Amino acid sequence: MWKGAVSFGLVNVPVRMFAATESKDLKFRYLHRECKTPIQYTRTCPHCERPVEWAEIVRGYEYEPNRFVVLDEEDWKQVEKTRSHTIDIVDFVNLSDIDPVYYDKTYYLSPEPAGTKAYQLLQKAMRETSKCAIAKTVLRNSETLACVRIYGDVLVVETLFWPAEVRSTQELPTPEPIPDVSQQELDMAVMLVEQLAGPFQPEKYTDERRETLLAMIQQKLENKQVVAPAAAEPETNIVDLMQALQESIRRTSEAKGTPLAPTAAAALTESVKPKRTRRKRSS
Repeated sequence: MWKGAVSFGLVNVPVRMFAATESKDLKFRYLHRECKTPIQYTRTCPHCERPVEWAEIVRGYEYEPNRFVVLDEEDWKQVEKTRSHTIDIVDFVNLSDIDPVYYDKTYYLSPEPAGTKAYQLLQKAMRETSKCAIAKTVLRNSETLACVRIYGDVLVVETLFWPAEVRSTQELPTPEPIPDVSQQELDMAVMLVEQLAGPFQPEKYTDERRETLLAMIQQKLENKQVVAPAAAEPETNIVDLMQALQESIRRTSEAKGTPLAPTAAAALTESVKPKRTRRKRSS
């Protein structure tokens, strides 16, 4: 998804970036219960009561309810940054200093053929010093804070939330007064923790909701409990158009108080009749 270099000091490490995780959540579409047709969502303006094209849309910041500051394309050009092709390391820190609350998304970094040695050099230096790197880059036109660390035998980039994006714990409601914990209760809790303690083995854990849904879907497939949208109605634009013209002429004539001439009425009637094709007589 990205090709560039990790830069620290005067050293550039050519790398390619790959998404390290993917959502396995099952996706469902909303269908109309009656005909099982997928529901469509359109961009509409409730004031103008009509669909709105992307070219007509601007972005506004709602600074108070129903009041906006509008930013046009020129404004956005001043803040959007060109997509970067470097991950610029600015600091090296202890991995334990970064609380997991800051982690957002994970990406693998794979070395380019020309940068294998520099890649190994950076990896070994970080392993030797037990450090990870704090870096900045630009992804999707936005400046991104990141952590470069070792994962197994590869380097990974963890995008980080900015400090302003992590909410303060002071916002949480705290019961007053805080109850005291007895030593006996603490000893029992520590004993329980020690009984459940063990190495982290991610393969032990499964998404039970997803597994149940997959089994349910598979059973319905085997029982042929499937549906398909109702067939679309054939287009009748030509007939509808002729009928609309006929009705429009009739209403206009009634509004003006001028009855249709017999020839005009006959012509309108004849225009909506289906035409027959003549067959050639056999000799």
